[in-house]
Amino acid sequence: MTALDSVRPVVGALRPIGLDELVAQASLLTRLDRKYMLPVADLPFFLGGLDEDTRVLEADGAREFGYRSVYFDTPEMDGYLGAARSRRRRFKLRIRTYLDSGQHFLEIKTRGPRGTTVKQRVPYEIPDRVPDGVPDGVPDEMPYEGDVRRLGPEARAYVDSVLAEAGINSRRFRFGPALTTYYRRTTLFLPATGSRLTVDTDLTWVLPDGTTLRTPDRTIVETKSGRAGSGADRLLWSLKHRPCPVSKYGTGLAALRPDLPSNRWLPVLRRHFPTAPDGSSA
Repeated sequence: MTALDSVRPVVGALRPIGLDELVAQASLLTRLDRKYMLPVADLPFFLGGLDEDTRVLEADGAREFGYRSVYFDTPEMDGYLGAARSRRRRFKLRIRTYLDSGQHFLEIKTRGPRGTTVKQRVPYEIPDRVPDGVPDGVPDEMPYEGDVRRLGPEARAYVDSVLAEAGINSRRFRFGPALTTYYRRTTLFLPATGSRLTVDTDLTWVLPDGTTLRTPDRTIVETKSGRAGSGADRLLWSLKHRPCPVSKYGTGLAALRPDLPSNRWLPVLRRHFPTAPDGSSA
């Protein structure tokens, strides 16, 4: 029995909440995110200590869902470097797929006032066939099937307009896939503070050339609330876990590509990515 197996009974005992109700009560597209990376073995202690009225997202009887995110960046890595160097005007661009339902969304994250994260997204359609003109060096097989490997004209126009609102002129940018992540997610709602949190396990990172990194013994817990910490944050602090600058895109890419600057994520890389290539996580 693994530590993750011991978590499922705890999650199974929680009252469910549907997606529509969760969105209505805690959509939090503008929020303050706090991220924690911790051993999977610590999850039962954390989840077992949450308030009794905590609820879990449930859809079609499932409480754990598969995600894939294909992150796009420029050849100059403008998106990555903006985060690595903590620039005020930075962005993150991805196509997120909910693997259980097959839904795709084009998502853009930018920075709002006082360090908040602003996420905007629209549904995204992926054609059945691979389009002409896919860049050389991008494999035909998963995870870059169909138009996931490039942005169509309508998607590109939407990206440029959202980034322009955030003060970023992206018209000179050429976007291409830079990293794909896979994981399983459980989403919890905390009624007392109207906040939510996510628990991501089975974390996997894949470069366009197929290079893969997995951290099966680690989990990323992310709380999404207003500026005041939620009850989940306070519980994590009491268990000696502190927020850390972990980013599935930034930290994962730094672990797989030691040629990139990664000072911001070095403590996380050294502590949680022991299998990363020598260099950034040495």
